[in-house]
Amino acid sequence: MISRIDLRGDSLPEGGALRDLLPRAEFDVAAALDKVRPICEDVHHRGTAALIEYAQKFDGVVLERIRVPEEAIKAALEGLDPAVRAALEESIRRARIVHAQQRRSEHTTQVVPGGTVTEKWVPVERVGLYAPGGRSVYPSSVVMNVVPAQEAGVGSIALASPPQADFDGLPHPTILAACALLGVDEVYAAGGAQAVAMFAYGTDECAPANMVTGPGNIWVAAAKRYFTGKIGIDTEAGPTEIAVLADSTADPVHVAADLISQAEHDPLAAAVLVTDSVELAEAVERELAPQVAASKHVEDRIKPALAGRQSAIVLVDSLEDGLKVVDAYGAEHLEVQTADAAAWAARVRNAGAIFVGPWSPVSLGDYCAGSNHVLPTGGCACHSSGLSVQSFLRGIHIVDYTRDALAEVAHHVVTLAEAEDLPAHGAALKARFGWKVPQQ
Repeated sequence: MISRIDLRGDSLPEGGALRDLLPRAEFDVAAALDKVRPICEDVHHRGTAALIEYAQKFDGVVLERIRVPEEAIKAALEGLDPAVRAALEESIRRARIVHAQQRRSEHTTQVVPGGTVTEKWVPVERVGLYAPGGRSVYPSSVVMNVVPAQEAGVGSIALASPPQADFDGLPHPTILAACALLGVDEVYAAGGAQAVAMFAYGTDECAPANMVTGPGNIWVAAAKRYFTGKIGIDTEAGPTEIAVLADSTADPVHVAADLISQAEHDPLAAAVLVTDSVELAEAVERELAPQVAASKHVEDRIKPALAGRQSAIVLVDSLEDGLKVVDAYGAEHLEVQTADAAAWAARVRNAGAIFVGPWSPVSLGDYCAGSNHVLPTGGCACHSSGLSVQSFLRGIHIVDYTRDALAEVAHHVVTLAEAEDLPAHGAALKARFGWKVPQQ
């Protein structure tokens, strides 16, 4: 059901050589780019008409407009299961607690007497948020995108989610209900690359956005790459992945359940166990079969995900080697289920989010830990962060020098300008001092 990779016996290679030994899903965004380009440009030129056409082609629905009426959003909340509403409200409450602490404050540094640099943080003016609606429906992704944007102070927030044939062409009602709980009333029935294009270019119904965030399929990822430079993006999210660093103290029932929990997302989802315990590896393999059999989405998601090249049990000689492996892998979600798990977790350098010990499963982070579940995938955790309040803020430096403070450093500026063969840079200072720069 799941393969093994045995890295015991020899010293582990470094860097890319180690990464090449580890399992990873094939996710060719570059190839998808050629297919989304004409879709994006069609939306650019035809706007809403193109979006309506793609809704019929890809989603099997006939729409008259893309924007969801406010009464439909309100009705979705009124019809929401009370237990689901309570769970979403708690998810929102916890996310606000965490994200409210992330907002940076303006700070002024006095470099010299009379010379200061202030860094202020300004939210983007408008964001387009994407909530997937393909294989599964993710109201939790609405929470994870909207809350940090709101806490950052973004003034204009719009959300897109694919239209659903089962709901008269509207996004899934749980998506709409989550929007209502969060006070988001600008919602569009649009999915895939065309939704990203709608936000990037704007249409007669939707004003263009400065930034687009949110997870999605390969077409969403390719559209984000296409618009990089025109709009801000969070990340090109690929298939979800979990890595578990575990030793003989881990409970194989827990480990197997957690691997399955991510495998049920998608047939390309990655489930990786890194352990120095052969006994644990064998116990997890035994646990997978009955737990998978008792699950939903077995044939179309879980089995192909676990059996795919992206999933494996990786055997190492020691937890020190295991730490090297998980750092090379850079998982979206990393669980540490070892003795003294907090100490090992503190040494991890590359992960989107780290879940410490047996009582902090990834599922908790997906919904109600307070952390954000929009995280870097495909090894991007070695250079990128998950979605946060900072994602929606721009740092702006404000330079304020007096005449005397400028005079003190002017000769250095002129010297460096001339060293770079940019004499006009130096002349801009000379002009302020009668063309004779003070010497200090």
